[in-house]
Amino acid sequence: MLSLRFAIPTANTLTPPKIKPKPGLVVQTAWNQTDLFPSLPKRNDYKLQAATTDLSVAGDIPAEEVVELPAELSRELMPKHVAVIMDGNGRWARQRGLATSAGHEAGVKALRELVELCCQWGIQVLTVFAFSYENWIRPKVEVDFLMSLFERALKSEVESLSRGGIRISVIGDSTKLPTSLQKLINEVEETTKHNSRLQLIVAVSYSGKYDVVQACRSIAEKAKDGQIQLDDINESLIEQELETNCTEHPYPDLLIRTSGELRVSNFLLWQLAYTELFFAQELWPDFRKDEFVDALSSYQQRQRRYGGRH
Repeated sequence: MLSLRFAIPTANTLTPPKIKPKPGLVVQTAWNQTDLFPSLPKRNDYKLQAATTDLSVAGDIPAEEVVELPAELSRELMPKHVAVIMDGNGRWARQRGLATSAGHEAGVKALRELVELCCQWGIQVLTVFAFSYENWIRPKVEVDFLMSLFERALKSEVESLSRGGIRISVIGDSTKLPTSLQKLINEVEETTKHNSRLQLIVAVSYSGKYDVVQACRSIAEKAKDGQIQLDDINESLIEQELETNCTEHPYPDLLIRTSGELRVSNFLLWQLAYTELFFAQELWPDFRKDEFVDALSSYQQRQRRYGGRH
């Protein structure tokens, strides 16, 4: 069960929406549907948009350098690991009368900006929820579109991310992914494995329940083969078998969820036991530097007790 023992200041738990209208776009201030990132296009969007969506973003990740932090933040209190549920691409597009694919493009740009900020501000691990294990039950046309979207995003950004010193890891049940995507993931992970400026972990075909179950199965196989004994099974052993064993910092210090939804949606259930939570009203494409500063500032004002007293 997820532990919620930490205090979440009311003033910082839900931040007011900051919708940023652009010339020529009609912006509505209400939405009526929850959608996990990536938001799924309507059925009639796929064939028209899959071939035309451009996921590339010009320029490289800036070279490593000392960057002055915003006045609200302290480098000493910066979280090592930030996790994000990127929610609201579809609603962002609908509010502007655009195709859903436009929301995905804007979401990719928002993620790229967040990656740059993490690099500049000394955050060591960024984990993002891209595709839930439960999403496989959706119509095949939707799933095919999202797999293609992810593959194209990886291809268009991997060189820039690698030059920026970023290591890319993908967690989740990769056996369900298209063969071409599995091969690309292996190549990207191998190419960037020695980078150490920031580790970007992308959760695809992932769920927290799946993660715990696959860890238990692995432990059971080892016990069956006589590699471990019953008394060897403890929290540490389970943690070694979780998908987040790919990083030195498997437990997020801060989880951010956008779009005003107040749940963790089966994401990193074991790992979030003592994570601080921050819920922002902004839809994911509108979550930029100012909103990230708000989330980090809220985190830095909290006392993490881990069940104890201070």
